[in-house]
Amino acid sequence: MSEINNQIEEQDLNQLLKIRRAKLKELQQDNKNPFEITKFKVTHLGNEVVENFDSLEGQKASIAGRIMTKRVMGKASFCHLQDKTGKIQVYLKKEGVGEEAYDMFKHYDLGDIIGVEGEVFKTQKGEISIKAASITLLSKSLQILPEKFHGLKDTDTRYRQRYLDLIVNPEVKDTFVKRSQIIKEIRNFLDGKDFLEVETPMLIDIPGGAAAKPFVTHHNALDMKVHLRISLELYLKRLIVGGFDRVYEIGRVFRNEGLSVRHNPEFTLLELYQAYTDYYGMMDLTEELIRYLATKVIGTTTVSYDGVEIELGKPFARLTMIEAVKKYADIDFDSIQGDEEAKTLAKSKGIEVKAHHKRGDIINLFFEEYVEHHLVQPTFIMDHPVEISPLAKRKPENPDYTERFELFITKREFANAFSELNDPIDQRGRFEAQEELRAAGDEEANMIDEDFLTALEYGMPPTGGLGIGIDRLIMLLTDSYSIRDVLLFPTMKNLDK
Repeated sequence: MSEINNQIEEQDLNQLLKIRRAKLKELQQDNKNPFEITKFKVTHLGNEVVENFDSLEGQKASIAGRIMTKRVMGKASFCHLQDKTGKIQVYLKKEGVGEEAYDMFKHYDLGDIIGVEGEVFKTQKGEISIKAASITLLSKSLQILPEKFHGLKDTDTRYRQRYLDLIVNPEVKDTFVKRSQIIKEIRNFLDGKDFLEVETPMLIDIPGGAAAKPFVTHHNALDMKVHLRISLELYLKRLIVGGFDRVYEIGRVFRNEGLSVRHNPEFTLLELYQAYTDYYGMMDLTEELIRYLATKVIGTTTVSYDGVEIELGKPFARLTMIEAVKKYADIDFDSIQGDEEAKTLAKSKGIEVKAHHKRGDIINLFFEEYVEHHLVQPTFIMDHPVEISPLAKRKPENPDYTERFELFITKREFANAFSELNDPIDQRGRFEAQEELRAAGDEEANMIDEDFLTALEYGMPPTGGLGIGIDRLIMLLTDSYSIRDVLLFPTMKNLDK
């Protein structure tokens, strides 16, 4: 029976679509084609009329938007127009707009875009409205908007047809307005600290700066394989070598990985580099930036995420990775010496290890298994093993570890930062170790970048570097569960036609 009902609904829908196209054809035959109109003068937005009613009452206003509701009652009718600020009611009378225009309005459909000129007034029921003196059809909608009481709830459709999501779920706009504000305020913050915004290549010969599998393509004119960048790091550090002491870039990066509520193959990354500071300087900068953004954009440093209050106003906790594993797994890796002892321990705890894993890799596996899910409030995890930090400077007093931190909030990584490795000899050795991993089948391992090594040989000052996932930060500040909720057009699998 449900299959029969679906067929009937599909037939009804097809008939409604045909009716809309027939209306358009009739308009075109009467030389009233809405698609030939090139402009319409808008003097006010809906919310401006509502918010400034006292000064605008009785004044003329010209508004434009999409018809979202419509009621025809003999010689008078009502509709609600939706523009980028929300909805406002329009009141039409036959003697007000003229018989021809009124009869045309009766045949308009939900979703049509119209322009209205008229007088600002308040109805007997107290609703601020526009009393139309003229009405113009600016665009004919040939598709059917989702039914108003049920709306557009299917997330797959919402992500695939974001334009429809924005029309019928206008509250979604708030997230993307905040996204724009957050990125704007990041720039204001960094510009105020004398950082220079730059742009670096997206198509590169050698992808580096992160452990990720790149997208590969081919440049026809140069007849060479190129990659979409997976990070911004190595080119920005070249600029530090060149004498720019403070640089940053906000840009898309691309990683050929799976999709989840935390991951999209293309996402927005902030990376910044500052000469003559270290990872402690980057910790202070990170904390200050996030606190600044919360205050500026949402007006408070206490934010709610998935029903949990996150406190951004207090100093963020700081733990070394060794301390964190000891705290949450009750295992002290300071007493575990050598790769084989670490592998034996991992196997005894049911943690899968691979042949190439060393003690540092296994420490990280324990961290992921036992620690991450505890890190709800802002926490800096510091001093990562050198095996998992190929671009970070070693700790002078303990060279098996690096001057690196990751910031975790709501059990997710938000930032990654180092005291940048500026020793070209050590860096070459790290790259060579990464190449061995690639040869063993690790597609995410770094490649040797000879030009970057040459740049380091000219001399790079002591430098702190920081990367922040902008999308996850926006998720936090807008209480959005999935990364797809903060991307206007997330990556989606092709529909089977």
